[in-house]
Amino acid sequence: MSAVLGGTQSLHTNAYDEALGLPSQNAAELALRTQQVIGHETAVPQVADPLGGSYYVENLTDRVEEEALAIMAEIDELGGAVKCIETGWTQRRIAESAYRFQTRVEAGDRVIVGVNRYTTDGEDKVEITKVGPRQQAAQARALKRLRAQRDPAVVARRLAGIERAARGTDNLMPPLKAALADYVTIGECCSVLRHVWGEYQPPESV
Repeated sequence: MSAVLGGTQSLHTNAYDEALGLPSQNAAELALRTQQVIGHETAVPQVADPLGGSYYVENLTDRVEEEALAIMAEIDELGGAVKCIETGWTQRRIAESAYRFQTRVEAGDRVIVGVNRYTTDGEDKVEITKVGPRQQAAQARALKRLRAQRDPAVVARRLAGIERAARGTDNLMPPLKAALADYVTIGECCSVLRHVWGEYQPPESV
């Protein structure tokens, strides 16, 4: 609800068990129903600005923009986004942010219901979705059938298009979308990109 009131253009509700494994059917359905309740029962999507230009929301937006621009300026000063990734700066900043958040949670300054406040004595058991050998074998068979039904010439042409774009300056999205539409797998696409660019390894100093 807060995302909608804040003007989000798209919304995805994660299942409550996604941090533990693949979402269970019940958890996925609950996440979907949450979006449907917001969309059909609250009426907030019927207007562009449900809070009517709230000073608080606008102030938060200004602060987020100000801090984002400051970070972007810092990245530019350090040599750009790629340089920041290569030196480990990006990963350090993410780790520092996560550490500050967790410190506030453990100190009780940031309330997480059910974690550091309003906890229960008993431990709630969440059934974790597990993929067994039978499901793995079925998925492998389905992938084998898919590859047998594809036109190898089309697959080769799509992968060559991805490689050309990766080696040049063209936008990668059109060849990637075309490849996926012709049932080239994500793994096959990534293999081409890995061949062109290599695989990122974080610096040891991070």
